[in-house]
Amino acid sequence: MQLQTANVSEVGGRSRNEDAYGQWRHAALFASVVADGAGGHGGGDAASRIAVDSVLAELTRVAATGIALSGPNLLRVLLRANDAIIDAQEHDPELAQMRSTAVLLGIDAAAGVAAWAHCGDTRLYCFRRGATVVQTQDHSLVQSMIDANLLDTRDVRGHPRRNVLFSALGTAEDLSIAASDEPFFIADGDAFLLCTDGFWEYLDESMMIDEIGRAQTPAEWLDRMVARLREAARPNQDNFTASAVWVGDAMRTVRMSY
Repeated sequence: MQLQTANVSEVGGRSRNEDAYGQWRHAALFASVVADGAGGHGGGDAASRIAVDSVLAELTRVAATGIALSGPNLLRVLLRANDAIIDAQEHDPELAQMRSTAVLLGIDAAAGVAAWAHCGDTRLYCFRRGATVVQTQDHSLVQSMIDANLLDTRDVRGHPRRNVLFSALGTAEDLSIAASDEPFFIADGDAFLLCTDGFWEYLDESMMIDEIGRAQTPAEWLDRMVARLREAARPNQDNFTASAVWVGDAMRTVRMSY
């Protein structure tokens, strides 16, 4: 099963880019990870990079042992990244407050299945035939308000406390990592998107789907979404990072569905 990928990461209106991303392949296995760091004295840069590097190294170890890229196993990979960040905190006092969100997608192309795990408000989407079939739920204050029916999903992006998180890597206690619990069977035309909050803040899901049908490749899909992001963004917009993974021809399948 063919996979097409593309990535974008930009500093936005900030002085430094605290996002990081990486991709990994081993035979029929593929993984993509996106992280968004926070912390003073360069801690955000360090946290996101440590998270990504740790994930890629752990995936190589997992593949060597023949362990499947299931949701629970990807959760364990993020736990290793959490340990790596905590270890770095303990060795450098200036990095003691660094944290990072992360989202990790794993695909076994031979088996035709995907799995994922995430922590914080960096998201994973899967779009199929013009619909959102997967969207991870943020570990955030506003998500808890949505779950309690105190806030409508339409109000998330503009909420003044949208950036208050309940979980991030680099936490010794009360860490929450969510993972898919059943195999997700991928289909030709599926479009996966992993992105930081600086990306999805300005692009609702209908826009993301709309641009799939206008793009020839995942790189063009990201370019079209970034153009819309720049039109809507504030001057001091956050860093933004996104990774796109298309299964087969996502554009063709979306157009056939309309």
